[in-house]
Amino acid sequence: MSVSINGIAHIYITVRDFDAALPFYRHLLNFFEMRCLVETEDLYYCVGGRTGVGIRRARHPEPFDQYRAGLHHLCFRARSTADVDAIARKVEPFGGRIVNPPREDDWAPGYYSVLFEDPCGTRLEVNHVPGKGNFSPDVQLPLPEEMQQRLSEP
Repeated sequence: MSVSINGIAHIYITVRDFDAALPFYRHLLNFFEMRCLVETEDLYYCVGGRTGVGIRRARHPEPFDQYRAGLHHLCFRARSTADVDAIARKVEPFGGRIVNPPREDDWAPGYYSVLFEDPCGTRLEVNHVPGKGNFSPDVQLPLPEEMQQRLSEP
């Protein structure tokens, strides 16, 4: 027997500098049309888009390293490439840093994304995949080995 999940209910990101990250996430999550559920000295948590996102003050503040055990990056799904572009235009005014500007990639047919960092260096991505993406009957899974190797490179 197996279970078919219905998405990700919520995620918490522990941030090195809560006070520096909070304004960024207030702007970003509001721009995502998420609503604040909790805002305390240690937690900012919003809901919307069938998920929840929280940032929490770190007990042991250390710089983010996406290759250390734990979170590599978090990717939000946008409804269109225009939404990806709109978010990309807001990242720097909100206090973040663009790592890769909006572009197509080979993760799925039509995959389009922007990769950026919050003020603490945590990697975030917003993507759009049209249609069924890798669930299309035209896509053979797993992906060809050469593509898997290329996509696995840091």
